[in-house]
Amino acid sequence: MHLVPAERADHRTIDGHRVCEAIAAIGDTARVRAWAERFSLLADPGRLALLVALHRAGPLAVSDLAVATGMRDPAVSQALRLLRTAGVVAGERDGRVVRYRVVDQELGALLAPCAAAEPVGPEPAVS
Repeated sequence: MHLVPAERADHRTIDGHRVCEAIAAIGDTARVRAWAERFSLLADPGRLALLVALHRAGPLAVSDLAVATGMRDPAVSQALRLLRTAGVVAGERDGRVVRYRVVDQELGALLAPCAAAEPVGPEPAVS
């Protein structure tokens, strides 16, 4: 059990080799903390909806995101400010309009399974 830290070496283990594998998988605690912060961004349904919309549709303005998600413009702006500060999204100015896009590729890969398999649209008219 060469990977067990000294302060835990006296703890009884059942499968010592698996404990070492688990410690190796966890790796640096700072990386674990960074991923936990990323996951906390996804824990809010509004932020997750914004990220899924941006991931699937590409760059969108605040007002378009508000319509797409059913959120109010100020709530979208506040969520985007948080996501921008975290380095997850970036805005690109085009005159007076700022369009946001997902820039964190690792997080973007997590969004793909969150998106609806089929685009949801209005029900077709029945004749």
